[in-house]
Amino acid sequence: MNKNYILKPYTVHYRDFQNIRLENCFYAFDAYEARTLAMEFNKYINEHPNSIDLIRCEK
Repeated sequence: MNKNYILKPYTVHYRDFQNIRLENCFYAFDAYEARTLAMEFNKYINEHPNSIDLIRCEK
């Protein structure tokens, strides 16, 4: 199996309307997919995609 097709853990950090930093964790192929999953499963991120301030791969 090609190493590029292995899911990796990503933490998506975002700030809410009170500027409190929160995070969600997802298994994804890359950071873009982690962002897409965060937007799909988190209503606040979906409505405020610019609230994401960091997406980190947790190798």
